[in-house]
Amino acid sequence: MSAEEHRTSVDSIVVIGLGRFGGAVAQSLARLGHDVLAIDENLDLVQRWSDHLTHVVQADSTDAETLRQLGVAGFDRAVVGIGSDIEASVLTVLALEELGVEDIWAKAISDKHARILERTGAHHVIRPEAAMGERVAHLVTGKMIDFIAFDDGFAIAKTAAPRMAWGVTLSESALRSRYGVTVVGIKRARNDFVYAKPDTIVERGDVLIVSGPTVAVERFAAIS
Repeated sequence: MSAEEHRTSVDSIVVIGLGRFGGAVAQSLARLGHDVLAIDENLDLVQRWSDHLTHVVQADSTDAETLRQLGVAGFDRAVVGIGSDIEASVLTVLALEELGVEDIWAKAISDKHARILERTGAHHVIRPEAAMGERVAHLVTGKMIDFIAFDDGFAIAKTAAPRMAWGVTLSESALRSRYGVTVVGIKRARNDFVYAKPDTIVERGDVLIVSGPTVAVERFAAIS
C-alpha cells in the first residue's frame, strides 16, 4: 500500500487509533469524500472497521519505519485518536513528526497529556470529552440550543430570541451594543435560514445564531 494509492488529492488523511473517537473521525472523513487510511494495532478493531472503511491496516503506529512502509510520509495530515495509552499516543506523534507530516491532530485525555503532545510535534490538540462537557453544561443550564466555544475566548451559539427583541429590527433592539454579540442569522419555523441585517425584524419563536466573546454570548443566552 503506497502513498500514491492514497494521496490522490490533498484530501488524503491518515487516522491512527480506531476507538470511539478515531473511528468516528475516520468514518466521517470518508463519508465527506476524503481518502482515509486507518491504522490500529488491535486486530479486532481493524476487522470491525474494515467493513466501513476502504483502507484499514493493523500496525504499530509508534514505529516510524512501519508508518513509512505504509506510505504515511506521503500524507499531509494525520489524526491520532489514541487516548487511553498515553505512551503510544505520544510516540505516534513523534513518529509522524519524524516522517515530516505537516499537519498533526491528536486527542488528549488531560491537560498534562495535551502539553506533552504539543511539545512533541502535534499541531492541534483536541480534548473531546472536555469540550463536550462544556457544551452540555451550557445546553443544560441555559436557553442555548447549541454552543461552540473556540480557544481564543470566542463562541457561537444558537438560542431563542429574547422577548425584548420581538417585533423590532435588529437595529432598533441594538443587541450588539447592549450585549456585545453579533446576530449572524435567524431561523424561523418552516422558513429558510436568513443572514441577519440591521433591518431584519425578529419575531417570537425565532432562533438566533449569535457570535462574540464567550462571556458575552453566555450572558445574552441567559436573558429571556
